[in-house]
Amino acid sequence: MPQVNSIIRTMAMSVFVACATLATAATAQEFQQIELTEEQISKFIAAQGDLAKVDTNTEAPAEDAKGDNAAVDEKLEKELDAIAAKHGFKDYEELDDVAANIALVLAGIDDETGEYSDPRKQLDAELAEVKADKKLVEEEKKDMIKEIEDAIAATPELKYPGNVDLVKKHRKEIEKSLE
Repeated sequence: MPQVNSIIRTMAMSVFVACATLATAATAQEFQQIELTEEQISKFIAAQGDLAKVDTNTEAPAEDAKGDNAAVDEKLEKELDAIAAKHGFKDYEELDDVAANIALVLAGIDDETGEYSDPRKQLDAELAEVKADKKLVEEEKKDMIKEIEDAIAATPELKYPGNVDLVKKHRKEIEKSLE
């Protein structure tokens, strides 16, 4: 069972990274790895309370009374930019880049040991384990392999190893701010 839990944990971490990457793409920008600073992490943590309030507001229908998605998107974009500016970011795009870079590192940190290992390497190891597991039902195995391969494809390699130390240093604060 520990092997299955490890697979699930790794897949969940990769999905988190993939979601951060897709969310970034959805705002018409590419995921850009940056070298994080103490200040950026502090501002990211501070912004989470305001961002959480936006999340609850966005559960409403994604169209305004006239059925216009663009008006809702524009309003949401302005609100997100205002939150980002309030916390010292140029705009929401900059805040989102910081969030995606933090998520990339968090995906590689082991919950129990606190040690970092490249999520892609973790996923490669998990893929090998699933492929070698004779106990899995074939259909389930095929689905797991596809999910892991998709996660590998969506998980970029870490360009700035120094980000690991910064995120590890502030990990508890980051996780608490995301609750």
